[in-house]
Amino acid sequence: MNHYLQHFLYPSSLFVSKEPHLVKTILGSCVAVCLWDSKLKIGGINHFMLPTWNGNDLASPKYGNIAIDKLIDRLLFLGSKSENLQAKIFGGGEIMHTGNAKTMIGERNIRIAHLMLDERKIPVVASSTGGSRGRKIIFFTDTGEVRHKLLDKKH
Repeated sequence: MNHYLQHFLYPSSLFVSKEPHLVKTILGSCVAVCLWDSKLKIGGINHFMLPTWNGNDLASPKYGNIAIDKLIDRLLFLGSKSENLQAKIFGGGEIMHTGNAKTMIGERNIRIAHLMLDERKIPVVASSTGGSRGRKIIFFTDTGEVRHKLLDKKH
């Protein structure tokens, strides 16, 4: 049994390590993209809240387009090649129903993740997205395994 270092991933952040880690995060309308390098056996994960940066405040990993680019860049910096990367996408649930189609943040977060990974020719090998419940996920950076659990709705 491997002894994993543990890391809790907060919203608007990302995590990449060459050391085996078990990374946990909780998702509502936010999306997490897990990237794993099948050759180097290293991985990374982000947790973004909004789909695209509008150029107003800081270009932070709070935004999907920034978070995905930064995650790919970090893995490439550690020696990964993009053709060895595979992705898993989680989250994007519509937890708060406002009735306004424009605010479908979860759906837009899922769309930006697929769009950017497709543009970079990184295959999505698994996903659990959408719906109306939150998710707790645990990502194993050395194997690419993700365990996820749907959270019960609080009424």
